[in-house]
Amino acid sequence: MKARLISLMLCFAGPAVVSAEVADPVFAEWRERVDPAVESALEYLARVQKADGSFPESYGDSTGIPALAGMAFLSKGHLPTEGPYAEALNKSIDFVLRNQREDGLFVKGNAGSGPMYAHNIATLFLSEVSGMVDPERQKKIAAALPPALSLILKAQAVKKDDRHQGGWRYHPGSSDSDTSCSGWALMALRSAKLNGAAVPDQAITDAINYVGRHQHEKEGAFGYMNNSDHARSLTGMGLLCLELCGKHGTPETVKAADYVMKTFRDLPGDQFEFYGNYYNAQGTFQIGGRYWSEYATWMYDTYLKKQTDDGSWNSREAGRVYGTCMMVLAFTVPYRQLPIYQRDETVDEAE
Repeated sequence: MKARLISLMLCFAGPAVVSAEVADPVFAEWRERVDPAVESALEYLARVQKADGSFPESYGDSTGIPALAGMAFLSKGHLPTEGPYAEALNKSIDFVLRNQREDGLFVKGNAGSGPMYAHNIATLFLSEVSGMVDPERQKKIAAALPPALSLILKAQAVKKDDRHQGGWRYHPGSSDSDTSCSGWALMALRSAKLNGAAVPDQAITDAINYVGRHQHEKEGAFGYMNNSDHARSLTGMGLLCLELCGKHGTPETVKAADYVMKTFRDLPGDQFEFYGNYYNAQGTFQIGGRYWSEYATWMYDTYLKKQTDDGSWNSREAGRVYGTCMMVLAFTVPYRQLPIYQRDETVDEAE
């Protein structure tokens, strides 16, 4: 493990490149309305952020919410070194960095059922922002990410039965797994690997196999701890994980995308509506074609009208800050600013 930690540490000194925006024909129809809505949402997040980098409401003092807010700022192309949201971004970064334990776990405040959820999101955020910050913060990020990643790998390696092998749950020592927590962990590992970290290929393979075992063979849906529970809010997660990890356009992803198309209009009012919308937007954008075109049109038409006057969206499961972060991350998919969610630009050529 010590050798792996050293090899992980070597990857986080170089600059990350924020991608240039690429025209999207579907988004072009909505951009005049989406741009101001996103900026209003980001203004809301910056306005309610506390001096220490945390946020009000549910889970706002955990490491997960400041990390989600940080990714929301990044998703529109804002940077921590300049621009209107540099201070807010840096406060989010500093909050996460200040709240890392010696074992690598990013934990603080109300982390819900367990700390791994927030830890995975915080690790993903720091990996995504690595290379965009000032030299002093870069040193801190370069020191913080290796133990954070090692903890994710150790949590995956905990002895589990065949049903749970390869995944993650709420605690580092959990002997079971769920697809929701596992999706964030997989994205954190993939982001770090793209950034040059020596994340073992087997860890990615095991995670993908775990997620794949939760797909309904006939329906294409993905479930939480089986292949059907919370399918409307989690099938987009399965679709995104498979698409980003080498399975673009396979029968598995097509089945998942078809399931999303059959069910997404029933998402409003669901317990995890905002979570499901975020993953559906990310997943359908990756597979592209009619899937993204149909979903994006519905999403913008449905949720632009639900933004409140203060710029926020209210999620019934976790409040306004969480809801606003998740909606921004869904709306900004076409900006392609977060490296983890880049898409092969040949995706739609065969449609």
